[in-house]
Amino acid sequence: MELVHLPGPLRKFVEQRRLARECIALIPTMGALHEGHLSLIDHARAHGAERVIVTIFVNPTQFGPSEDLAAYPRTLEQDCALLADRDVDLVFSPSVETIYPNGHESFVSLESLPNHLCGRSRPGHFRGVATVVTQLFNLVQPDVAVFGEKDYQQLQVLKKMAQDLHFPVEILGAPIVREADGLAMSSRNQYLNEHERKRALGLSQALELARRTVMEGETDAESVIALMSEHLEGSGEIDYVAIVDEMSLTSVLSIDRPVRALVAVQVGLTRLIDNCRLEPQVTTP
Repeated sequence: MELVHLPGPLRKFVEQRRLARECIALIPTMGALHEGHLSLIDHARAHGAERVIVTIFVNPTQFGPSEDLAAYPRTLEQDCALLADRDVDLVFSPSVETIYPNGHESFVSLESLPNHLCGRSRPGHFRGVATVVTQLFNLVQPDVAVFGEKDYQQLQVLKKMAQDLHFPVEILGAPIVREADGLAMSSRNQYLNEHERKRALGLSQALELARRTVMEGETDAESVIALMSEHLEGSGEIDYVAIVDEMSLTSVLSIDRPVRALVAVQVGLTRLIDNCRLEPQVTTP
């Protein structure tokens, strides 16, 4: 496995793989890797990727002024050991100055999708995400890029961006990987103390409650949101509880087709998100 920090060696690697007509997958991360990240590699391989490039870059433009940029864990050596064990071909870990050189003023933003859910409480976040992923797409020119479904809004934003800007990249969403007790894996879970870790289980429990309720025949979205909200009361400060269309992320009133339930909760000092698909009961005439 190669570790490179500059665009030159990255481009050289990509050019060689292109000459060999190999399928290249890109997996952008901010490091502090866990099994959820590693599952993205397996997902890429399962979809035909012959070479996998993982990027590790803590992107400052997607953090707000009061967010955890300085405290965000940086564990490059440990991350590289995990990636080598997973047979990753190349790790690209650039500096901030490489991605945002002095005088940088070009950004990518979407008009609608970032205005829902996390975008309301994290202004500028998806502008930063879209900008850095655009740069990575241009540098790597992958055939496939894999993102986890835990960051569901991010996944939809990037799919739309790739479509609108005509990137020849297939965007794949990989299933959420959970701890044994149901908590969605996240690099931020390590911030939680023992008491907060128990409270954080409310997110996955509320989603499971919603899923069961819909499977049992409930179709009123407001009723299901109320059930989830009530269950989350002891978990922390609720940012949002929503049931939305899976593509547009706009709220729905009736669960008459597969939709997405999403929650965001501040547990102590840690903001956690989770989601699941809600599929209504199918009735046959």
